[in-house]
Amino acid sequence: MEHKKFYLMSLAERREWLQSQTRLSAEDLRAWLPEGGLSAERADHMIENAVGVFGLPLGIARNFVINGRSVLVPMAVEEPSILAGVSFMAKLAQAGGGFSAWANPPEMIAQIQLLDIKDLDAARTQILSHKAELLETLKGLHPTIESLGGGARDLQVRQIANSAIGPFLVAHLIYDVRDVMGANAVNTAAEALAAPLEQLTGGRAHLRILSNLADRRLAGAEVSIPADALTFADFSGEQVRGGILEAWAFAAADPYRAATHNKGIMNGVDAVVIATGNDWRAVEAGAHAYAARSGRYTSLSRWTKGDHGELAGELEIPLAVGTVGGATRVHPGAAAALQLMKVKSARELSEVIVSVGLAQNLGALRALATEGIQRGHMSLHARQVALAAGATPGQVEPLAQALIASGRITLSEARGILEQWNGNEHGNDTSSRR
Repeated sequence: MEHKKFYLMSLAERREWLQSQTRLSAEDLRAWLPEGGLSAERADHMIENAVGVFGLPLGIARNFVINGRSVLVPMAVEEPSILAGVSFMAKLAQAGGGFSAWANPPEMIAQIQLLDIKDLDAARTQILSHKAELLETLKGLHPTIESLGGGARDLQVRQIANSAIGPFLVAHLIYDVRDVMGANAVNTAAEALAAPLEQLTGGRAHLRILSNLADRRLAGAEVSIPADALTFADFSGEQVRGGILEAWAFAAADPYRAATHNKGIMNGVDAVVIATGNDWRAVEAGAHAYAARSGRYTSLSRWTKGDHGELAGELEIPLAVGTVGGATRVHPGAAAALQLMKVKSARELSEVIVSVGLAQNLGALRALATEGIQRGHMSLHARQVALAAGATPGQVEPLAQALIASGRITLSEARGILEQWNGNEHGNDTSSRR
């Protein structure tokens, strides 16, 4: 099986390869099948009003080397070409040693909104002068987190000068949540601080909630690729590099372009976040807010020409993800995903996710700078249209090729071709045409 390219293997062959090359058990692999994954009964205990389970395709991104370690990355995503594109970019990155990644300590921010305060400056001084006592009151709130080295780290105070209800204070509790995503932990801590803050300030604690702008919990990745490794078709490496830099400059300067540019980054990020049972909506919110931290929405990534002519890229985003608790604990597919990547902490998971985001960004920019994004999507899109038209497994590939050749990848065209085929002597099976 080793001689066959991964994408050319059947689904069964890929699963067999995974089991032979990793520590995944048959039970782990079964967690990624409809009959062995998240059950309707378990789903009923996870959310209210459950009626079933909704599936997404799960694929494996290959070729990733992150901080010198080879990683197979599970990605749950419905969009065609993402797995192929990101795997190819990871292979290109190997020419420069792969990805270098880092992650901050897992510190989350809990906000307590303080209203009805007569003297905001005096109240702020009161809070800060009693900071140590306030943090002390939180000890023992989360024994497991604290036993692992986490817990309350700092208390900061901001003044919101201009709002629809006038000026008020916001207390920021900085809380190290270790390997959990942290929403429940910091929300509980914020609730515990509300009453003491009211007593100190004479005000009223209103909202007590985490911030998804987790800018103390950043993750970053860098990659450097020699220009000659970027050579593609009739494009020299220097041409590809130049095209990528020009495309990135557009995103850096224009928020309309930046929104789509950053969406491409999140194509990779979200797919890993979902596969591991983490909150992709929180990650999305944090990333896009971070992209506007200067007051203008811009590119999350940065691409430059290196001193030796190489293409150098970097990405930095907030990543509030966990490896324990929540869906990562109760969803068997999420547990198998973490097992596959061999990540031992939330910080390691963040390093993988941000590297995938940077690779996905590179793939999109390279496609835009060379053949155009649509051509890269064409083949896989044609297969989806073929399936939607009712093609049998044996008809999907030849029908996709027929659609591409026609230049009309539409449902009506696919159905028309199927009607012609199904009326001939081959019946519904056109596998002999391949």
